[in-house]
Amino acid sequence: MLLSLHVKNLALIREEEIDFTDGLNILTGETGAGKSILIGSVGLVLGAKADRGLIRTGAESALIEMVFQADNEYQIQALREMGLEPDEEGVILVKRRILPSRSICTVAGETVTLRQLREISERLIDICGQRENQKLLKREAQLEAVDAYAGDGADRLRQEIAAAHREYRRLCAEWERDDLDESARRREADLLRYEIDEITAAALVPGEDVELEQRRRRLASFKKIQEAAAQADRFVLTSESSAADQVDRALRALSDAEGCDEQLDALTAQLSEIDGLLSDFGRSLSGYIADLRFDPSELAEIEERLDLIHRLEDKHGGSIEAVQRALEASGERLAWLEDYENERQHLKEQREESRRILLEACGQLSAIRREAGEADARRMSEELSELNFPAIGFELEWESGEELLTAGGYDRVSFLISLNPGEPMRPLEQIASGGELSRIMLAQKTVLAGREDIHTFIFDEIDTGISGRTAWKVSQRLGQLAGDHQIICITHLPQIAAMEDSHFLIQKDSEGGRTETHIRRLTDRESCQELARLLGSDVLTDAALQNADDMKQMAREAKKDRP
Repeated sequence: MLLSLHVKNLALIREEEIDFTDGLNILTGETGAGKSILIGSVGLVLGAKADRGLIRTGAESALIEMVFQADNEYQIQALREMGLEPDEEGVILVKRRILPSRSICTVAGETVTLRQLREISERLIDICGQRENQKLLKREAQLEAVDAYAGDGADRLRQEIAAAHREYRRLCAEWERDDLDESARRREADLLRYEIDEITAAALVPGEDVELEQRRRRLASFKKIQEAAAQADRFVLTSESSAADQVDRALRALSDAEGCDEQLDALTAQLSEIDGLLSDFGRSLSGYIADLRFDPSELAEIEERLDLIHRLEDKHGGSIEAVQRALEASGERLAWLEDYENERQHLKEQREESRRILLEACGQLSAIRREAGEADARRMSEELSELNFPAIGFELEWESGEELLTAGGYDRVSFLISLNPGEPMRPLEQIASGGELSRIMLAQKTVLAGREDIHTFIFDEIDTGISGRTAWKVSQRLGQLAGDHQIICITHLPQIAAMEDSHFLIQKDSEGGRTETHIRRLTDRESCQELARLLGSDVLTDAALQNADDMKQMAREAKKDRP
C-alpha cells in the first residue's frame, strides 16, 4: 500500500506531500492543473527516465519520495532477495533525487541502480495508463495474464521449465561443440598428449616458484650482500673503533664505580646486555660471511627452472596450481576423446532425457494454462459485459508446440474479441480503441484481483473515450476493486469521482509571480462541490450541489456489497 508521496522542486511543484488511504483515492483538477506532473513524479520514483528540465527553475535538484507499506510476505521476501530490508512494520521508503547530470536512488536506506529500482517497483505498485494498456496488445503480456490467473501451479511449472530449458540448451551447445570428425579428434588428442607430457615432465611442486625467486634474488645480488656484510663486520666488530670495542671500554669504565649508586648499576646492566647482544650478532654475522658462496652455474639452473615454470604458468592460468588443474582437465579430455563414441552416445541420451523432461513440463503447463484460460475468458466476458460492452465476445486462441519452445514454455495465446453483434472474433490489437483498452485493462485487473501479489493500482486515463452509463459502470467496477485493493485514479468524470473513498484536488495557483501546483485532500462538502464542478456547473447552485450529492449517494449504495 502506498502511504504517502512527497514531491519537491519538480516542474511546477515547489513542495507537496500527499497521504493516501486504502480504497479508492480520486484525484481531480482542471485541465493543465498538473495531474500529469503528479503521475509523472510517481513514474520517476519508480524508475522512469528523468530529464534535467524537470527540475524546478532555480532549484539545484528535484526530490521524490514514496512510503510503502508491504502488503504481503511476497513483497518483503522479494526485497530481501535484493539485499533490502523493510523496517519492523514492513514500511519501505523509496527515494529519488534528480540532479542536472544524474539521479540518486535509494530504497530502505540503500543506494540502488535505476534497473534495480524498476525491479523493486514492479513488486510494489501497478500503473495502468495508456502505455501499460498498450502492453496488453502484446501476446507475451496476454500469456502473462493467463499465467497470473492460473496462480501458483503455473508459477511453479514456469520455474521448472526455465531451469530445464537452461539445462537442455547447455547440453545442445555441448553436443554441437563436440561434434568432431576423426581427423579433428586425432589432432586434439595429439595436442593434449603433448601438453600432458610437457607438464608431467616439469614435475612442478606448489610453492617452488616462490622459493626459487628468493634464491635467484640472493645470488643475483651476491656482490652487494658481500660488501654490506663486510662493512657491518668492520663497523660493529673488527675495527679499532668498532661498536663492540667502544662498548667494552664503556663497561670497564663503569665497573670502576660498581656498587656506588643503584641507578648507575642499572645502566651498567643494560650496557652489559648490549655487549652480550653484540657478541651474539658478531658470531651470527661471522657465520653468515663464512657461508657466503656464489656459484654461477646454480644461478643459471635456477633461472632456467623459473623460465620453464613461468612459461607453463603463462600457458595454463598464471600459477602452479592452475597448471596442475590444466593437467587434470587435459587428462579428462583426452580420456573422453579416446572413448569418443561411448561419450557421444551418453551425451545424446542426456540431451534426449533433458528434452523429454522439458517437454513434459511444458505439456503440464500448457494444460494448466488452457484450463485457466477458459475460466479467464468466461470471467472477462462477464466483467466486460458489466463495463457496458453491448454484445461482448471474448475468447482465447492457442498455439502450442515444440517449435514455439522458450524458457517460458511452448504456448502462444491471442486474446480474441468481438465488440459488436454480428462481428467475428478478431485479435484484440486489431480492433480495440484507447477507451475500450482502458475498460479491458480494468476488467483484467478485476478478474485477477486476489490472485496477484500487488495491492496498489494507479489508473491514469481510465476514463478515456467514455461517458454516461459506461462511465458509471466503470465507476462501479473501480469501487468493487477498491474493496480489497488500494486504487489511485486520476479522472475528469463525475461518475468515477463520486465513488471516492478519499478525494484529492489538484490545482494551479500563482504565488509571488510564479506558478505552482498544489494538491490537498477535500472534505465531504468540498468533494461534493468539486463533483458539481465536474458536472459542468460554473456556478455552484443548490440544484448542482443536490445533483452531486445524489450521485455520491448512489456511489455509497453501490459500495455496500463490495469486499
